[in-house]
Amino acid sequence: MGNLWKYIIIASSVVLSSIVLSAAVTQRYRTNTGTITVTGLGETQFTSDLISIDGNIEVENYDAAEGYRSLEQSRESVINFLTSKGVAREAISFDMPNSYKLSESVYENGDYIGSRFAGYKLTQGFNIESNDVDTVESAARELPSLLARGISIEVNNPMYYYTELESVKLNLLAEAAADARERAKKIAENSEAELGDLAMSRAGVFQITAATGDEEFLAGGSFNLSSREKKARVTVRAEYKIKQKAKQQPK
Repeated sequence: MGNLWKYIIIASSVVLSSIVLSAAVTQRYRTNTGTITVTGLGETQFTSDLISIDGNIEVENYDAAEGYRSLEQSRESVINFLTSKGVAREAISFDMPNSYKLSESVYENGDYIGSRFAGYKLTQGFNIESNDVDTVESAARELPSLLARGISIEVNNPMYYYTELESVKLNLLAEAAADARERAKKIAENSEAELGDLAMSRAGVFQITAATGDEEFLAGGSFNLSSREKKARVTVRAEYKIKQKAKQQPK
């Protein structure tokens, strides 16, 4: 009789353990939540509203004082030319002038014997920066014509900026985040699940490229300065919690 009670107690313990384990598994399934990870995109085009062009003038003269006077004349010629084309005077700025001693090699009977002083080279950089993009573009294209007047000048390619870029970035982040949520919502609906709270969100780098063409994206982000018409885009990677919809019990 004692052994019988022992087996009854063991059997009861096994049944009780099974019930507890089953309840635990059922509870874990009911409260278990998965996640959906999606990537949203924000993209827009815009036109640059600020232009910046760098250039340089230079003169060479055996006499430093005379060379500096020539440099001043060249500087005034650049200013007069640009303002005559409609560029505002305050849009034109000049760097500090630089001067270098020049030397030339000396040979005797075909053999190099040293060098001697050959005068001075004076240079001065300048910059044109303005919101009047059309006027500056047009004037800068004609600046090299000063070469025909004996002015040694170099003009670099223009760089284009957008003064409201931070506002564009904020709008794109909001657009990309909304796009990510919409994608997650559709996935959840098609999977017969319910979209929950946002678990994680991370923005990618901004890619600012020419509006047309196939300019490559860079891992650290790109910032095109050579094109007036630009395109900006950013992605947002988001992770949302989901849970399966409760199945209705048949009546």
